[in-house]
Amino acid sequence: MSAAPHTPETAPGITVATGNADETRALGARLTRLLRAGDLVMLSGGLGAGKTTLAQGIGAALEVRGRVSSPTFIIARVHPALSDGPDLIHVDAYRITSLEEIDALDLDSSLDRAVTLVEWGEEKVEALSPNRLEIQVLRPHGAIRAEHPQDDVPAGVEHAAGSVTGEPVVDLGEVDDGNRTIIVRAIGPRWADVDLSPLAADASSQPGAPL
Repeated sequence: MSAAPHTPETAPGITVATGNADETRALGARLTRLLRAGDLVMLSGGLGAGKTTLAQGIGAALEVRGRVSSPTFIIARVHPALSDGPDLIHVDAYRITSLEEIDALDLDSSLDRAVTLVEWGEEKVEALSPNRLEIQVLRPHGAIRAEHPQDDVPAGVEHAAGSVTGEPVVDLGEVDDGNRTIIVRAIGPRWADVDLSPLAADASSQPGAPL
């Protein structure tokens, strides 16, 4: 009997804490040492969580042309390799609402020749490959406070837009201290024997922590 395939909930992974944007980029650079052409990387996290910051570290370490930035209005941007490494395809799927739109990008035609990095790709691009890294970037809750929070929302829980009565009140002193919790999950046979522990170098980590 074959082993059950890994799901995002059961996939091996590692949790790394970073303290500022430079540390998040450095994590991206360490991640690059594990990547090769054909790899699919999915980045998830709220607005402003630091997904693009992590992508910048990956792009710099891959030595690709152009600065990696949020491609929201372009959807997909190709960064050609300046060395012998793979190209980087950086996709922002935030505004994509259907699988047909994903198909129209024709990502599978270049998947084998590049590292494909997709922000906001949950439930949209998993079909591209059974092998992928799913990376969740989390920022501390509480940066945006509601003027009139709902009574049934526990203290310390970040409110989703439109989930509270009244306009959100932003305390600029608490907006962002740079701390991030980054969870990396490895899914598929490509990653079965890959050691993720190098991602924890010089950072707070929890290898094998419950995900």
